[in-house]
Amino acid sequence: MRFSALIFDFDGVIADSEYIANRVAAQLVTEIGYQVSTEGALQLFVGKRSSDVREIIERATGLTLTDFEAKLLSRTLDAFLDELEPIKGVRAFLDCHAEIPRCIASSSSHARLNASLAKIDLISHFAGRVFSADDVARGKPFPDLFLYAAKRLGATPGEVLVIEDSVGGVSAAKAAGMHVVGLLAGTHVRPGLSERLEAAGADFLANDYDDVARLLAH
Repeated sequence: MRFSALIFDFDGVIADSEYIANRVAAQLVTEIGYQVSTEGALQLFVGKRSSDVREIIERATGLTLTDFEAKLLSRTLDAFLDELEPIKGVRAFLDCHAEIPRCIASSSSHARLNASLAKIDLISHFAGRVFSADDVARGKPFPDLFLYAAKRLGATPGEVLVIEDSVGGVSAAKAAGMHVVGLLAGTHVRPGLSERLEAAGADFLANDYDDVARLLAH
């Protein structure tokens, strides 16, 4: 299929970061007094902004967490520095489809995105085209970020293919009027995710970037 632009989520799509980030988040919120395992955090927090995570914990505990986001970012980046790797096949995919305009549209902050891209040596593939939920009023599952990204690329929403790994991200892409692939390539993927992504409206499912490449070839 022919698309005028590709919009990539980041965590679990470009970087294999979801398991690491949610392990760190689980440790931090447990220290605060909200008991959750890494597996539980994957269910609760994937696809959400750090401010959304903070609000979930504040509602559950009744606490006001003034420095939560700064602590979470610091600990997450420390873990990424030691452990972060790109999703298998993403580098070759980006190289092979360099002619298609592309960007990142992620719930993560610019600070986290820039540090992560530098760590996995992919920043040159997205120079000047890294967009964060911090850039818009509402994060995923609202369509604001994807619409903003498409506008910055000069792309018509209906001609864009979004590559996502979360229910909220798929919902946001569909609300923006875009085509969306549910990517199941990260180490965080668990049984049942494909069904949840389909239920959220994913047009296609891909186990890896070879599957995405085959979609573009048809």
